Amino acid sequence: MARVVAIIMLLVALMPNPYGYYILLRWVICAICAYYAFKAYGEKSVPWVWTFGVGAAIYNPIIPLHLGRQVWSVVNIASVVIIIASYFTLRQRKPPENKTG
Repeated sequence: MARVVAIIMLLVALMPNPYGYYILLRWVICAICAYYAFKAYGEKSVPWVWTFGVGAAIYNPIIPLHLGRQVWSVVNIASVVIIIASYFTLRQRKPPENKTG
């Protein structure tokens, strides 16, 4: 679900929005990237740890990168592609098996 939110927000960011939207985008995408970096670490998937770690650093709201609108558009599209790819490669959380009797 978090990945879907991230993808939607990143695609909406390609359109003109108030500046506050981009601040919110940084917080949300940074948090989602940090979460999936932690999840990838638990799965011992080092490439995804680095990928999402870099994503969290790029979108971090504390020390923001100041890039032009065109550059951010490319970064946002690349982020969407990466998030979609992670959906197919990072394991999905499976419900615990019901062991009865």
